[in-house]
Amino acid sequence: MTRISKVPVAEWDPELRALVAADEATSVEQGMYRVLAHKPAFAKAVAAFGAGVFGDRTLSRRLVELVRLRIAFHNQCRSCMALRYRSAVDDGLTEGAVCSLEKPQEAADLSDAEKAALRYADLSANDHFSIDEAAFDGLRVHFTEAEIVELGVFIAFFIGFGRLSAAWSMTEDLPEGYQAPADQVVAPWAQESLLVRG
Repeated sequence: MTRISKVPVAEWDPELRALVAADEATSVEQGMYRVLAHKPAFAKAVAAFGAGVFGDRTLSRRLVELVRLRIAFHNQCRSCMALRYRSAVDDGLTEGAVCSLEKPQEAADLSDAEKAALRYADLSANDHFSIDEAAFDGLRVHFTEAEIVELGVFIAFFIGFGRLSAAWSMTEDLPEGYQAPADQVVAPWAQESLLVRG
């Protein structure tokens, strides 16, 4: 059960409703905005930031989604793990690729660039002090400086808001496997998923 009350969409700031297309969205697609709506200015800032980074993205949608799901596992963000975005599926994300996230460095269906990005995501989520020049040298084999910046911003976005969402425990609208007790580790490669817009 969500630990902070959700604001009914009818009570949202009209500008926020428009920013997240809340009237056409399912409750799962409305996501953490249902809680963020308590602070409309914050909610709108988060929506604008998300739209800005996704709108100016040069990395493939598949890569960004793989990174998002891997970080969601580290965060144990149930709502993050349950979702698959249609744009990522349209860009080649399959459940087979999601299953590869269990052991990404051993996966035959992930590219070397995807493995490098996932390695960086793992370090960022678990031991950011261990990120050194060698880590960046490994990224530079596959990505430009601008793409490394982009990847870093996505990783920071996913870690921060994923941990916030996990703390809020927004699980009641998710498939049953994601509603497991908080002390039980769940994974996006072992559960049913929900396809959402975006």
